[in-house]
Amino acid sequence: MKDTLAVVTGSGSGMGRAIAIELANEGRSVAVLDRNLAGAEETVALIKKAGGEATAFEVDISSEESVLAARDKVEAKYGNALILVNCAGWEEIYPFMETTPDFRSKIISINLIGAFSITHAFLKGMIEAGKGGRVVNISSDAGRVGSSYEVAYSGAKGGLIGFTKALAREMARHQITVNCVCPGPTDTPMLHSAPTKYTDSLAKIVPLRRIGTAEDISNAVVFFANEKSGFITGQTLSVSGGLTMAG
Repeated sequence: MKDTLAVVTGSGSGMGRAIAIELANEGRSVAVLDRNLAGAEETVALIKKAGGEATAFEVDISSEESVLAARDKVEAKYGNALILVNCAGWEEIYPFMETTPDFRSKIISINLIGAFSITHAFLKGMIEAGKGGRVVNISSDAGRVGSSYEVAYSGAKGGLIGFTKALAREMARHQITVNCVCPGPTDTPMLHSAPTKYTDSLAKIVPLRRIGTAEDISNAVVFFANEKSGFITGQTLSVSGGLTMAG
């Protein structure tokens, strides 16, 4: 898996940025995909400052047209990706009965359908390359155990877990592994946007007595993207400091 192309969505900030940087540190070229092109370019600058190779690409994963256009640009520059990390996501905290159809549709489009679109777009080249590959989906512990005020988000992330398992079965014949990382409360811009009454007590309920860092998540992703994890597929790993321990 070294000296190969890694595509990371949502890598213009937060845990996506940390994942892109760590993959670059491991020797991969990185396609930094984000709706926020300026943020993606900042990630690229950090990677290049450390001696890595990366390029920023603008993409709206909720648009099939945008996804295919980004795929074509990435492959024109680097060739086929052998590592794909679906990290792009979005949420806002609301009681379910206060959500609107447009809000629920946006949550599902970005957190679930977007991963479908990106994965379908890049898998064709990964399969044709005939060298195996890695797909790592970033879900959430909300998708494993549910989370109050994140009902639509929990549903979308739960769907991503099911998508991971089913795709892993189909891709096994191509030696492409598909695994899922489920962050618990993590110090990212998304968490900062949540109400303080929701976030202030989080560290107290985590057994390890802290919220996660973006680097905690990137470490798990790098493991699944590594050649050493080649016999692991269809698995879901919680990175939550022990907050959720369900199987």
